[in-house]
Amino acid sequence: MLRSTISVLLLGCLTPALPQTVIKMGTLAPEGSPWHQALQLMGERWRKISGGQVKLVIYPGGVLGDEPDMVNKMRIGQIQSAGLSGAGLSGIEPGVMALQIPMMFDSYEELDYVRERVAPRLEQMIEAHGYVVLNWGDVGWVHFFTTRPATRLGDMRKMKIFTWAGGDNQTLELWKANGFRAVPLAATDILTSLQTGLIDAVPATPLYALLDQSFGIARNMIDVKWAPLVGATLITRRMWDSLPAAQRDDMMKAARDAGVSMRDGIRKMGDEAVVTMQKRRLQVIQVDAAALAEWHREAEGVYPKVRGGMVPAELFDEVRKLRDEYRATAGAGK
Repeated sequence: MLRSTISVLLLGCLTPALPQTVIKMGTLAPEGSPWHQALQLMGERWRKISGGQVKLVIYPGGVLGDEPDMVNKMRIGQIQSAGLSGAGLSGIEPGVMALQIPMMFDSYEELDYVRERVAPRLEQMIEAHGYVVLNWGDVGWVHFFTTRPATRLGDMRKMKIFTWAGGDNQTLELWKANGFRAVPLAATDILTSLQTGLIDAVPATPLYALLDQSFGIARNMIDVKWAPLVGATLITRRMWDSLPAAQRDDMMKAARDAGVSMRDGIRKMGDEAVVTMQKRRLQVIQVDAAALAEWHREAEGVYPKVRGGMVPAELFDEVRKLRDEYRATAGAGK
Protein backbone atom coordinates (compact mmCIF):
# COMPACT_ATOMS: atom_id res chain seq x y z
CA MET A 1 0.00 0.00 0.00
CA LEU A 2 2.75 2.42 0.98
CA ARG A 3 4.68 1.53 -2.18
CA SER A 4 1.57 2.24 -4.34
CA THR A 5 1.00 5.59 -2.68
CA ILE A 6 4.62 6.63 -3.22
CA SER A 7 4.39 5.55 -6.86
CA VAL A 8 1.29 7.69 -7.43
CA LEU A 9 2.93 10.69 -5.78
CA LEU A 10 6.07 10.30 -7.86
CA LEU A 11 4.02 9.95 -11.03
CA GLY A 12 2.18 13.20 -10.18
CA CYS A 13 5.47 14.98 -9.67
CA LEU A 14 6.83 13.74 -12.98
CA THR A 15 3.70 14.63 -15.00
CA PRO A 16 4.30 18.06 -16.58
CA ALA A 17 1.67 20.71 -15.87
CA LEU A 18 -0.24 21.91 -18.88
CA PRO A 19 1.06 25.30 -20.08
CA GLN A 20 -1.18 28.19 -19.09
CA THR A 21 -2.50 30.42 -21.88
CA VAL A 22 -2.20 34.09 -20.96
CA ILE A 23 -4.44 36.51 -22.84
CA LYS A 24 -3.40 40.15 -22.53
CA MET A 25 -6.23 42.66 -22.91
CA GLY A 26 -6.12 46.45 -23.11
CA THR A 27 -8.94 48.92 -22.49
CA LEU A 28 -9.47 52.62 -21.81
CA ALA A 29 -12.03 51.68 -19.16
CA PRO A 30 -10.83 53.09 -15.83
CA GLU A 31 -9.82 50.59 -13.18
CA GLY A 32 -12.82 49.68 -11.03
CA SER A 33 -15.33 51.05 -13.57
CA PRO A 34 -18.33 48.91 -14.58
CA TRP A 35 -16.66 48.11 -17.90
CA HIS A 36 -13.53 46.91 -16.10
CA GLN A 37 -15.55 44.89 -13.59
CA ALA A 38 -17.47 43.12 -16.36
CA LEU A 39 -14.21 42.16 -18.08
CA GLN A 40 -12.84 40.87 -14.78
CA LEU A 41 -15.98 38.75 -14.35
CA MET A 42 -15.51 37.34 -17.83
CA GLY A 43 -11.88 36.51 -17.05
CA GLU A 44 -12.86 34.73 -13.86
CA ARG A 45 -15.47 32.67 -15.72
CA TRP A 46 -12.87 31.74 -18.33
CA ARG A 47 -10.47 30.63 -15.63
CA LYS A 48 -13.08 28.28 -14.15
CA ILE A 49 -14.21 26.93 -17.53
CA SER A 50 -10.63 26.14 -18.51
CA GLY A 51 -9.67 24.66 -15.15
CA GLY A 52 -7.17 27.46 -14.63
CA GLN A 53 -5.47 27.00 -17.99
CA VAL A 54 -6.68 30.33 -19.45
CA LYS A 55 -5.66 33.51 -17.66
CA LEU A 56 -6.98 36.91 -18.74
CA VAL A 57 -4.69 39.81 -17.79
CA ILE A 58 -6.43 43.18 -18.14
CA TYR A 59 -4.60 46.49 -18.54
CA PRO A 60 -7.22 49.18 -17.77
CA GLY A 61 -7.19 52.97 -17.85
CA GLY A 62 -5.31 53.37 -21.11
CA VAL A 63 -1.97 52.18 -19.69
CA LEU A 64 -1.30 50.54 -23.07
CA GLY A 65 -2.13 53.76 -24.92
CA ASP A 66 -5.12 55.02 -26.84
CA GLU A 67 -7.47 52.67 -28.71
CA PRO A 68 -5.60 52.94 -32.04
CA ASP A 69 -2.46 51.95 -30.10
CA MET A 70 -4.22 48.89 -28.71
CA VAL A 71 -5.44 47.87 -32.16
CA ASN A 72 -1.85 48.10 -33.44
CA LYS A 73 -0.64 46.03 -30.51
CA MET A 74 -3.17 43.33 -31.36
CA ARG A 75 -2.06 43.36 -34.98
CA ILE A 76 1.56 42.70 -34.06
CA GLY A 77 0.74 40.23 -31.29
CA GLN A 78 1.81 42.25 -28.23
CA ILE A 79 -1.70 41.83 -26.83
CA GLN A 80 -4.42 39.44 -27.91
CA SER A 81 -7.62 41.19 -26.88
CA ALA A 82 -9.10 44.65 -26.32
CA GLY A 83 -12.25 46.26 -25.03
CA LEU A 84 -12.91 49.02 -27.54
CA SER A 85 -15.41 51.79 -28.09
CA GLY A 86 -16.83 52.44 -31.53
CA ALA A 87 -13.96 54.83 -32.19
CA GLY A 88 -11.40 52.04 -31.92
CA LEU A 89 -13.64 49.50 -33.64
CA SER A 90 -14.05 51.75 -36.68
CA GLY A 91 -10.27 51.64 -37.11
CA ILE A 92 -10.67 47.90 -37.73
CA GLU A 93 -13.99 47.91 -39.56
CA PRO A 94 -15.53 51.28 -40.56
CA GLY A 95 -18.94 49.63 -40.90
CA VAL A 96 -19.32 49.76 -37.10
CA MET A 97 -20.00 53.48 -37.54
CA ALA A 98 -23.44 52.45 -38.83
CA LEU A 99 -24.47 52.12 -35.17
CA GLN A 100 -23.12 55.57 -34.31
CA ILE A 101 -24.53 57.82 -37.02
CA PRO A 102 -25.25 61.22 -35.42
CA MET A 103 -28.94 61.80 -34.61
CA MET A 104 -29.98 58.49 -36.21
CA PHE A 105 -31.37 57.01 -32.99
CA ASP A 106 -33.54 58.58 -30.31
CA SER A 107 -33.53 55.75 -27.77
CA TYR A 108 -31.74 52.63 -26.60
CA GLU A 109 -34.77 50.63 -27.76
CA GLU A 110 -34.14 51.75 -31.34
CA LEU A 111 -30.43 50.97 -31.04
CA ASP A 112 -31.09 47.50 -29.59
CA TYR A 113 -33.58 46.64 -32.32
CA VAL A 114 -31.16 47.64 -35.07
CA ARG A 115 -28.00 46.23 -33.49
CA GLU A 116 -29.56 42.83 -32.85
CA ARG A 117 -30.29 42.54 -36.56
CA VAL A 118 -27.05 43.89 -38.01
CA ALA A 119 -24.62 42.49 -35.41
CA PRO A 120 -24.12 39.12 -37.20
CA ARG A 121 -23.16 40.95 -40.37
CA LEU A 122 -20.82 43.32 -38.53
CA GLU A 123 -19.21 40.39 -36.73
CA GLN A 124 -18.49 38.70 -40.06
CA MET A 125 -16.97 41.94 -41.36
CA ILE A 126 -14.77 42.25 -38.26
CA GLU A 127 -13.78 38.57 -38.44
CA ALA A 128 -12.56 39.15 -42.00
CA HIS A 129 -9.92 41.42 -40.45
CA GLY A 130 -8.76 38.68 -38.07
CA TYR A 131 -10.79 39.33 -34.91
CA VAL A 132 -13.62 37.59 -33.07
CA VAL A 133 -16.31 39.66 -31.33
CA LEU A 134 -16.77 38.35 -27.80
CA ASN A 135 -19.57 40.73 -26.86
CA TRP A 136 -21.21 44.04 -27.66
CA GLY A 137 -21.73 46.76 -25.10
CA ASP A 138 -22.57 50.40 -24.65
CA VAL A 139 -20.49 53.34 -23.51
CA GLY A 140 -23.56 55.60 -23.36
CA TRP A 141 -25.09 58.52 -25.23
CA VAL A 142 -22.58 61.04 -26.53
CA HIS A 143 -23.25 64.60 -25.41
CA PHE A 144 -21.10 67.67 -25.92
CA PHE A 145 -19.30 68.85 -22.80
CA THR A 146 -18.04 72.42 -23.22
CA THR A 147 -16.05 74.95 -21.24
CA ARG A 148 -18.66 77.64 -21.95
CA PRO A 149 -22.43 77.36 -22.48
CA ALA A 150 -23.73 76.47 -25.95
CA THR A 151 -27.06 75.34 -27.35
CA ARG A 152 -26.64 75.16 -31.13
CA LEU A 153 -24.15 73.63 -33.51
CA GLY A 154 -23.35 77.17 -34.61
CA ASP A 155 -22.03 77.80 -31.09
CA MET A 156 -19.95 74.64 -31.37
CA ARG A 157 -18.25 75.88 -34.53
CA LYS A 158 -16.59 78.61 -32.47
CA MET A 159 -14.98 76.03 -30.21
CA LYS A 160 -12.05 73.66 -30.57
CA ILE A 161 -13.53 70.16 -30.49
CA PHE A 162 -11.75 66.95 -29.56
CA THR A 163 -11.66 64.19 -32.14
CA TRP A 164 -9.77 60.90 -32.06
CA ALA A 165 -6.23 60.94 -33.41
CA GLY A 166 -4.76 57.97 -35.22
CA GLY A 167 -8.13 56.56 -36.13
CA ASP A 168 -10.58 57.34 -38.90
CA ASN A 169 -9.38 60.38 -40.87
CA GLN A 170 -12.76 60.58 -42.60
CA THR A 171 -14.33 61.69 -39.32
CA LEU A 172 -11.78 64.47 -38.94
CA GLU A 173 -12.30 65.65 -42.51
CA LEU A 174 -16.08 65.54 -42.06
CA TRP A 175 -15.85 67.80 -39.02
CA LYS A 176 -13.64 70.25 -40.88
CA ALA A 177 -15.75 70.20 -44.05
CA ASN A 178 -18.74 71.30 -41.98
CA GLY A 179 -16.97 74.24 -40.39
CA PHE A 180 -15.85 72.74 -37.09
CA ARG A 181 -12.44 73.33 -35.51
CA ALA A 182 -11.60 69.69 -34.82
CA VAL A 183 -8.41 68.92 -32.90
CA PRO A 184 -7.15 65.31 -33.24
CA LEU A 185 -5.84 63.98 -29.92
CA ALA A 186 -5.45 60.76 -27.99
CA ALA A 187 -8.31 60.12 -25.57
CA THR A 188 -5.73 59.92 -22.81
CA ASP A 189 -4.85 63.59 -23.48
CA ILE A 190 -8.38 65.00 -23.09
CA LEU A 191 -8.03 66.23 -19.51
CA THR A 192 -4.68 67.94 -20.06
CA SER A 193 -5.90 69.52 -23.30
CA LEU A 194 -8.95 70.97 -21.55
CA GLN A 195 -6.75 72.34 -18.79
CA THR A 196 -4.41 74.06 -21.25
CA GLY A 197 -7.15 75.37 -23.54
CA LEU A 198 -6.06 73.24 -26.49
CA ILE A 199 -9.69 72.15 -26.75
CA ASP A 200 -12.96 73.69 -25.51
CA ALA A 201 -15.41 70.88 -26.20
CA VAL A 202 -15.49 67.10 -25.90
CA PRO A 203 -18.07 64.70 -27.30
CA ALA A 204 -18.30 62.20 -24.45
CA THR A 205 -20.75 60.03 -22.54
CA PRO A 206 -21.80 61.25 -19.08
CA LEU A 207 -20.40 58.22 -17.27
CA TYR A 208 -17.01 58.58 -18.94
CA ALA A 209 -16.96 62.35 -18.27
CA LEU A 210 -17.60 61.60 -14.61
CA LEU A 211 -14.99 58.87 -14.33
CA ASP A 212 -12.19 60.82 -16.05
CA GLN A 213 -13.27 64.08 -14.32
CA SER A 214 -13.30 66.09 -17.55
CA PHE A 215 -16.64 67.57 -16.48
CA GLY A 216 -14.71 69.48 -13.80
CA ILE A 217 -13.34 71.72 -16.57
CA ALA A 218 -15.96 71.31 -19.31
CA ARG A 219 -18.79 72.19 -16.92
CA ASN A 220 -21.57 72.50 -19.51
CA MET A 221 -23.37 69.52 -21.02
CA ILE A 222 -25.71 70.13 -23.97
CA ASP A 223 -28.83 68.03 -23.43
CA VAL A 224 -28.84 66.52 -26.93
CA LYS A 225 -28.25 62.83 -27.61
CA TRP A 226 -25.73 63.20 -30.43
CA ALA A 227 -25.16 59.48 -30.97
CA PRO A 228 -24.84 56.25 -29.01
CA LEU A 229 -21.24 55.22 -28.43
CA VAL A 230 -21.17 51.46 -28.75
CA GLY A 231 -18.42 49.14 -27.68
CA ALA A 232 -17.24 45.59 -28.18
CA THR A 233 -14.68 43.19 -26.76
CA LEU A 234 -12.48 41.57 -29.37
CA ILE A 235 -9.94 38.77 -29.37
CA THR A 236 -7.60 37.94 -32.21
CA ARG A 237 -8.73 35.05 -34.38
CA ARG A 238 -5.34 33.40 -33.91
CA MET A 239 -5.65 33.39 -30.12
CA TRP A 240 -9.28 32.27 -30.15
CA ASP A 241 -8.52 29.35 -32.46
CA SER A 242 -5.65 28.29 -30.19
CA LEU A 243 -8.00 27.75 -27.24
CA PRO A 244 -9.41 24.24 -26.65
CA ALA A 245 -12.32 23.73 -29.04
CA ALA A 246 -14.35 21.93 -26.35
CA GLN A 247 -14.28 25.03 -24.14
CA ARG A 248 -14.90 27.79 -26.70
CA ASP A 249 -18.71 27.60 -26.68
CA ASP A 250 -18.82 28.01 -22.89
CA MET A 251 -16.25 30.78 -23.02
CA MET A 252 -18.23 32.63 -25.67
CA LYS A 253 -21.41 32.32 -23.59
CA ALA A 254 -19.58 33.72 -20.57
CA ALA A 255 -18.36 36.63 -22.69
CA ARG A 256 -21.83 37.33 -24.08
CA ASP A 257 -23.38 37.20 -20.60
CA ALA A 258 -20.78 39.68 -19.35
CA GLY A 259 -21.62 42.02 -22.22
CA VAL A 260 -25.34 41.97 -21.42
CA SER A 261 -24.77 42.60 -17.71
CA MET A 262 -22.37 45.43 -18.52
CA ARG A 263 -24.82 47.04 -20.95
CA ASP A 264 -27.74 47.14 -18.52
CA GLY A 265 -25.63 48.46 -15.66
CA ILE A 266 -23.97 51.17 -17.71
CA ARG A 267 -27.26 52.53 -19.00
CA LYS A 268 -28.53 52.99 -15.46
CA MET A 269 -25.24 54.47 -14.28
CA GLY A 270 -25.17 56.88 -17.24
CA ASP A 271 -28.36 58.53 -16.03
CA GLU A 272 -27.09 58.58 -12.46
CA ALA A 273 -23.81 60.17 -13.59
CA VAL A 274 -25.61 63.28 -14.82
CA VAL A 275 -27.29 63.76 -11.43
CA THR A 276 -23.96 63.26 -9.64
CA MET A 277 -22.17 65.79 -11.86
CA GLN A 278 -24.96 68.35 -11.41
CA LYS A 279 -24.33 68.17 -7.67
CA ARG A 280 -20.71 69.05 -8.49
CA ARG A 281 -21.54 72.16 -10.53
CA LEU A 282 -22.20 70.64 -13.95
CA GLN A 283 -24.69 72.78 -15.88
CA VAL A 284 -27.06 70.86 -18.14
CA ILE A 285 -27.96 73.12 -21.05
CA GLN A 286 -31.54 72.49 -22.12
CA VAL A 287 -32.40 72.71 -25.81
CA ASP A 288 -35.83 73.81 -27.05
CA ALA A 289 -37.76 72.14 -29.86
CA ALA A 290 -36.57 74.61 -32.51
CA ALA A 291 -32.92 74.15 -31.59
CA LEU A 292 -33.30 70.35 -31.48
CA ALA A 293 -34.86 70.40 -34.95
CA GLU A 294 -31.84 72.38 -36.13
CA TRP A 295 -29.49 69.73 -34.69
CA HIS A 296 -31.40 67.07 -36.62
CA ARG A 297 -31.30 69.07 -39.87
CA GLU A 298 -27.58 69.69 -39.63
CA ALA A 299 -26.77 66.08 -38.75
CA GLU A 300 -28.98 64.69 -41.50
CA GLY A 301 -27.42 67.16 -43.91
CA VAL A 302 -24.14 65.21 -43.77
CA TYR A 303 -25.78 61.80 -44.28
CA PRO A 304 -24.99 61.85 -48.01
CA LYS A 305 -21.29 62.07 -47.08
CA VAL A 306 -21.58 59.40 -44.39
CA ARG A 307 -23.49 57.00 -46.65
CA GLY A 308 -21.00 55.35 -48.97
CA GLY A 309 -18.14 57.25 -47.34
CA MET A 310 -17.78 56.39 -43.66
CA VAL A 311 -20.45 53.68 -43.81
CA PRO A 312 -21.10 51.28 -46.72
CA ALA A 313 -24.20 52.53 -48.53
CA GLU A 314 -26.07 49.22 -48.24
CA LEU A 315 -25.41 49.03 -44.49
CA PHE A 316 -26.44 52.68 -43.97
CA ASP A 317 -29.71 52.02 -45.78
CA GLU A 318 -30.35 48.86 -43.78
CA VAL A 319 -29.83 50.66 -40.46
CA ARG A 320 -32.18 53.48 -41.41
CA LYS A 321 -34.79 51.01 -42.69
CA LEU A 322 -34.64 48.99 -39.46
CA ARG A 323 -34.89 52.15 -37.36
CA ASP A 324 -37.97 53.27 -39.27
CA GLU A 325 -39.39 49.75 -38.99
CA TYR A 326 -39.02 49.88 -35.21
CA ARG A 327 -40.60 53.33 -35.01
CA ALA A 328 -43.59 52.17 -37.05
CA THR A 329 -44.00 49.06 -34.87
CA ALA A 330 -43.57 50.97 -31.60
CA GLY A 331 -45.97 53.66 -32.76
CA ALA A 332 -48.58 51.07 -33.70
CA GLY A 333 -48.34 49.56 -30.23
CA LYS A 334 -49.17 52.78 -28.45
